[in-house]
Amino acid sequence: MAVADLREPGPVAAAVAGVDAVVHQAAMVGLGSADMSDLPEYVGCNDLGTAVLLAALVRAGVRRLVLASSMVIYGEGAYRCPHCGPVRPRPRDPADLVAGRFEPRCPACAAALVPGLVAEDAPPDPRNGYAATKLAQEQLVSVWAQATGARAVALRYHNVYGPGMPRDTPYCGVAAIFRSALARGEPPRVFEDGAQRRDFVHVSDVARANLAALAATAGGAGGAGGAGTGLAAYNICSGHPATVGELAATIAAAAGGPAPVVTGEFRAGDVRHVVAAPDRAARELGFVARVAPAEGFGEFATAALR
Repeated sequence: MAVADLREPGPVAAAVAGVDAVVHQAAMVGLGSADMSDLPEYVGCNDLGTAVLLAALVRAGVRRLVLASSMVIYGEGAYRCPHCGPVRPRPRDPADLVAGRFEPRCPACAAALVPGLVAEDAPPDPRNGYAATKLAQEQLVSVWAQATGARAVALRYHNVYGPGMPRDTPYCGVAAIFRSALARGEPPRVFEDGAQRRDFVHVSDVARANLAALAATAGGAGGAGGAGTGLAAYNICSGHPATVGELAATIAAAAGGPAPVVTGEFRAGDVRHVVAAPDRAARELGFVARVAPAEGFGEFATAALR
């Protein structure tokens, strides 16, 4: 297996020579620094790297691509105000977060909002540097597909977890952060009040989704990622949302470790609820997750990490 920097045209050209399709997983991940000091590195790794890859695909005549995208492009998830109907909440006020008011309010009437399922046609609303680069990746791939007649699929991963995740890094996701704490004999530290909702999807299901998307790019015109039509995007999720507090409690109990501690801390740029609608992936890719969170969390509590 060759290892190279995606921003280097020579190694990338060598890697794609003679291949039928590419599954593009490479990215710098995480929220990024609040002061945006690392934004050039995010843009360089994620967007310049993707542009170098796409240029190499044109020269090599490769016409099939699966892109690892992310649910972070949505910003907050889908919400409904009981008075105003569907709304897009504004970024949360730091003063509210400091005071422990974590739920977003209606931007029109300030009423409490009801979270729902976010579908692929929701308008993008990236709220940190990493999210902006993932959206830019999708746009670059869409332009490439339309210009070349290629077939392209973006898989918007929700919160991926499972065996082999890296330990002790701020970029590994909350599940591995909780695992690392338990391995040290410490309680998992749950930010906010633990009631923020996510869809946690097992890595084995993510692998199956990639195979399904790859098969879709080999189909006839009009299917997923139809030739020359741009980019087809899909939520890749379990379809069984859980709170961050539930995740921490299940992993701690299964590992026989100390119970989680809810800290009230928060991170700038975090969103409150992002819960995915899985219907399009089931309908068009034939992908339905097999690992329910209750099963997957228990396994993950003792699985090997990198």
